[in-house]
Amino acid sequence: MAASNIKQPLLDQLPLNNRNVDPRRRRIRRLKSAPAAELFPGEIDDTKDDQSLLHYESILAKLHPSFRRVILYLSIYLAIGTTCFYFVRNQIQGKKVNGVLDSVYFCVVTMTTVGYGDLVPNSVTAKLLASFFVFSGMALVGMVLSRGADYLVEKQERLLIKALHIRDKVGPSDILEEFETNKVRYKCFVITVTLVVVIVVGTVFLSKVEKLSTIDAFYCVCSTITTLGYGDKSFSTKAGRIFAIFWILTSTLCLAQFFLYVAEFNTERRQKELVKWVLSRRMTNVDLEEADLDNDGVVGAAEFVVYKLKEMGKINQEDVSLLLDEFESLDFDQSGTLSTIDLALAQSS
Repeated sequence: MAASNIKQPLLDQLPLNNRNVDPRRRRIRRLKSAPAAELFPGEIDDTKDDQSLLHYESILAKLHPSFRRVILYLSIYLAIGTTCFYFVRNQIQGKKVNGVLDSVYFCVVTMTTVGYGDLVPNSVTAKLLASFFVFSGMALVGMVLSRGADYLVEKQERLLIKALHIRDKVGPSDILEEFETNKVRYKCFVITVTLVVVIVVGTVFLSKVEKLSTIDAFYCVCSTITTLGYGDKSFSTKAGRIFAIFWILTSTLCLAQFFLYVAEFNTERRQKELVKWVLSRRMTNVDLEEADLDNDGVVGAAEFVVYKLKEMGKINQEDVSLLLDEFESLDFDQSGTLSTIDLALAQSS
């Protein structure tokens, strides 16, 4: 895209290695809008002041409220659902063990779309309630609970990376860099291990408590976590349904997150292959013409970076056009650069 009224390239040129800079004038800059890097457990040095500890606690204070909201929304949903199904408990047929427990169990089975069939609505009111709670439950799982599960997986992922490097002499910055580089891969590993543990725990519990054979227990576990729910095998005892309330939520979320992370990993792998191809291919005269944003006959470092990012699929031409339009609107004196005077004049106008 051409920007004929801009005399300089849109972005400042990147600093060159051979540029002479007075060391006394060097300053460490930090982007105020960038999120602070999260510390790993055990990395606070006791010899330092309490600022690091306070900073770490402030990060936790920012993260925990969102996770607490997940628990709050789930509690509200289960409370309302349990109350509604308790009042229509006589309109729900099937094998029952306790009024309140059956209501919570039925609410969880409905929310996760497992639908064993051991408890089914048998009236117009009960059927309408079940229809409402299955849609609202799916929305809750998709928009709220999956975020909480992602948060917990990232926490376990950080602990895993820390454990892998416990004997290595690496600093927090090196661990953080590895976390960002192999983030999706570690997430896939953590969720896979968690899913295996959940399957084993469910199989053992069904074998010991529900007195199912190992094959039937594993079959029931698979039909549950995939929300297939044939209904020929389910949790029929009081202890089993108490366990099922927590286990069904955990297992179905784990499987959903597993497929999500696998898809994310495949997308990241294809993106890395594209980046590798872009960086390995040779530039041509046609590429130079397309990269020349201001049509001045030369391609600066910033223009080269923008062009390569477009090739990698990080940004597209529409993004560049929008940014150029914003730059031109802020460049009040049409000098090709932005200053505090330009911003003041643009805001006042």
